[in-house]
Amino acid sequence: MLKLLGGFIAGVLFVAIIAMNMAGGMMIREVPSPFGLEETAARIQANIQKLKHKGWKLSGLREPSKAVAAAGSNVPPVLLVEACSTTYSKPLLKEDASRILSIMMPCTITVYKKQDGKVYIGLMNAGLMGKMFGPKVSEIMAKVQEDQNTFVDFDPSKPPPPLNRKRPGGGAGGGPDTGGC
Repeated sequence: MLKLLGGFIAGVLFVAIIAMNMAGGMMIREVPSPFGLEETAARIQANIQKLKHKGWKLSGLREPSKAVAAAGSNVPPVLLVEACSTTYSKPLLKEDASRILSIMMPCTITVYKKQDGKVYIGLMNAGLMGKMFGPKVSEIMAKVQEDQNTFVDFDPSKPPPPLNRKRPGGGAGGGPDTGGC
């Protein structure tokens, strides 16, 4: 009996360790891009704008690697494309129980270069994240996931669009302040 109980506890611990090690990789997706850094970001922005009928709007573009450079260090380039859909954010922001999820707004898609010289896209796994917050949030975030898949579905036969360097929140170099969503 003691061996059986010990085996059960060891099994539970093993599964918990595996789950903890895999959780991060499941929450965030990484997609290689066939294009350069700025072209990838521009194509993502163009794909977001194609979904205006679903409430999607660009919130801005951030360049955290420039801030790091200004602080005296050098890192490979990183661009953060920010967008939000009022279609999806409105029902989440209306209720006290889900308002805390505003921490994930706007939706941020990162475009970065690794040491291998290739460009990658990082996205939150919205569908999986939504499942952790109940059926209503799960349903909304599953739709966000579908749209995110569209954001990174590129047609290489089309010419690259210009990169919109609008800063979040308006101000110098940006558009009017829309509150990020």
